[in-house]
Parts: sequence; structure tokens; C-alpha cells
Amino acid sequence: MVDIRNFVLREKNGKETGVFTGHQPRQAALKAANRSKGTKAKPVEMRLRERGTKKVHIYKGWKEMVSAPKNKPKWMPAKINKPNVKKVGVELLDKV
Repeated sequence: MVDIRNFVLREKNGKETGVFTGHQPRQAALKAANRSKGTKAKPVEMRLRERGTKKVHIYKGWKEMVSAPKNKPKWMPAKINKPNVKKVGVELLDKV
């Protein structure tokens, strides 16, 4: 089985906040996008650094309100947030 990896949300200035987990960077990016304020017209750039490496995965992300699926459980509301991400690239941090 693949281990769960940790990704730290990183701002352009290098400040790191929030940790998102997932088997792949995209899974962590979807979780981060669901908490973001981005919209389809104005996506938010998310930079996720994989813990233990110098790799930074860069995504554009947003969320939109959609109707819940027909087979939804009773507790789920009629409208739900659906996160979307698009990978922009990967960059390596400089050695300090």
C-alpha cells in the first residue's frame, strides 16, 4: 500500500500554514481548495510543499456549489461544495 503523505500549504513569501494529507499531491490540493475562497472565474494559487522534500506542487484551485447526488444520505444538504484543481507545475526550493 502507498503511504499517506503530508503537504504543507505555503505562501509566496515562504510562510507555511495548514497541513493537508493524501496519497497524491492532487488529493491534498482538493482538500485545500475546498477551504479556499477561490471561484471558477478567479481561482486561487495554492503551493503545497511535500514534507521531507524540497518539492513544491503548484495548483490553481476553486470551489463551486453544486447539487448533491441523487443517492445522497439524508443528513447531506441539497447543495454541496465541489473542489476543483488544475496543476500548474512543480518547483524545487533552493538550498539554504
